Amino acid sequence: MILLIIVATFSILLIIFLRQPQFGKLPAGERLQRIQKSPNYKNGQFRNINPTPDLAEGTSYFTVMKYFIFNKNKRSRPESVLPSVKTNLHTLDPKKNVLVWFGHSSYFMQIDGKKILVDPVLCGYASPVNFTTRSYPGTDVYTPEDIPQIDYLFLSHDHWDHLDYKTVKELKPKVGKVITALGVGAHLERWGYEKNKVIETDWNEEVMLGNGFVVNTIPARHFSGRGLIRQKSLWISFVLRTPTLTLFIGGDSGYDSHFATAGIVYGPFDLAILECGQYDYYWKYIHMMPHEVVQATIDLKAKKLMPVHWGKFSLANHAWDDPIRQISELSKSKNIPLLTPMIGEEADLNSSSLSREWWIEVSC
Repeated sequence: MILLIIVATFSILLIIFLRQPQFGKLPAGERLQRIQKSPNYKNGQFRNINPTPDLAEGTSYFTVMKYFIFNKNKRSRPESVLPSVKTNLHTLDPKKNVLVWFGHSSYFMQIDGKKILVDPVLCGYASPVNFTTRSYPGTDVYTPEDIPQIDYLFLSHDHWDHLDYKTVKELKPKVGKVITALGVGAHLERWGYEKNKVIETDWNEEVMLGNGFVVNTIPARHFSGRGLIRQKSLWISFVLRTPTLTLFIGGDSGYDSHFATAGIVYGPFDLAILECGQYDYYWKYIHMMPHEVVQATIDLKAKKLMPVHWGKFSLANHAWDDPIRQISELSKSKNIPLLTPMIGEEADLNSSSLSREWWIEVSC
């Protein structure tokens, strides 16, 4: 009887916790009807193009947990404050094409007069609670107050390190249009976004934004979910074509044929922005290993690469700087220019590269 009471109490508390607003909302009504018509939605879930197990063959969740507990990498977080600068985004020259990285997969771009924000997480943690998955010291340079009016907010999927409730809610008055994947709009509407502000897309769709701006949505190889239920919203990458530039805006993705397809259909790209961190052989199908990031860049026919998904949160067991060190060496061997600004640094999108290896200067 005591055990039953404990289990019942825990279950009730869990249900209450999962109903908090930061968990968003599952698709329903007309949104769900549209999702059910998607060719990428089968048996009640979105599916990747090719079979994609959560873990590599021969691996169990118990093995992964044991690995994290007993083989914790002592350098998974930097021991010193990371260097950064703070560019005033409100006073940028409107004629400049620039990118400002906020760490991990969050960045601001000003291109051909339009202001664009991608996957902003500015709250200091990537979790439903503020005491886990904390950002590295020195990486919280920007707050929502530092962000100017945004023409387009791109959201690749609904994971906590890409879609932050607090940040997105505070930015709401500044956002013109949101471009995101099918199902993610349910979260945004619960958080106060008007339906006509949100453009939800399936893979292989085109969105005409006007004034020479076109977005094409590209498959990714990943998964979704903010609570206990997965795969109810889609995960996505974007091709952004502007009057002067063509960019690949990658969300989280394991390596697969969709990179080569995008290179053939939309390439060459002036810049590919690809995830390079939080990888492990144990989950090699949903995050790229470093050599695969370089191969994806080649597949995309990209003139230069900006590695993201590193430098702010530790979600894997590698050293915090291992992703960028490996990518830097591999890109040199393939003669691929890198864009690697410090957090907050103004990076000129029209330059050939910005690849000062600032991470080497960080004590560890």
